[in-house]
Amino acid sequence: MIVRNVNDIIGTDQEVRTETWLSRRVLLKKDGMGFSFHETVIFPGTETHIHYQNHLEAVWCVEGDGEIETIADGKKYALGPGVVYALDENDEHWLRGGTKPLRVICVFNPPLTGLEVHDDKGVYPLVTDTA
Repeated sequence: MIVRNVNDIIGTDQEVRTETWLSRRVLLKKDGMGFSFHETVIFPGTETHIHYQNHLEAVWCVEGDGEIETIADGKKYALGPGVVYALDENDEHWLRGGTKPLRVICVFNPPLTGLEVHDDKGVYPLVTDTA
């Protein structure tokens, strides 16, 4: 059994921060669950281009506000507590922070190793080793 407290991840290499978000990677590829599990905060007033070409992601919004816009069709969806969205077709999108920090819980398949950040195309690399 794996039992972790997200507070124990703060300040470690499993807490990754960029200019637009902060992600606490709670379960990773090395844990052998077949997915990774993250708590992420999207900072207010920010915009992040994302295109997970190598991963599927499901996101549950638990606090704050924001917006997601799919690039292919320009559709916009309001984000707030209780909203779940799934990038089931590797949807390229803009993720925007609203007026308050948007706290979300994310699941990735295949799982992340923990240190990934978006490249210039909004993609996380696909890690194929067993680490």
